[in-house]
Amino acid sequence: MKILSIALCLITFVSTTASAQTKPINTQADFNAARVKIDSLDKQLLKTIGERERVATAIGVYKAKNNIPPLDESRFKQVVEKAKVNGKKEGLSAEFIEELMNAIHKESLRLENDPDVKHNE
Repeated sequence: MKILSIALCLITFVSTTASAQTKPINTQADFNAARVKIDSLDKQLLKTIGERERVATAIGVYKAKNNIPPLDESRFKQVVEKAKVNGKKEGLSAEFIEELMNAIHKESLRLENDPDVKHNE
């Protein structure tokens, strides 16, 4: 498993983007505005995850070129634990954060092993 400190950018992103207090939804206009905001946040979130995956892929290339094992269990555990701490500050459950980080890591490994992904060699 390879995970870098940028993994926390996802949690930081959510924290900084949504740090403003959400106002109550009392009208249809509020409801529609909230949906537009959700769509915008989703787009930003996916962009951030994509950026993270590109960095993770580059690290995977470096590891392969330098005979560094792709799996660093202690590093991954450290990243997940930090994410849980930051997620808790946002009211997110430890279970959700662990599932999220595992899903992100799984995608990182998929991309690293995908021959169609450009690895900037």
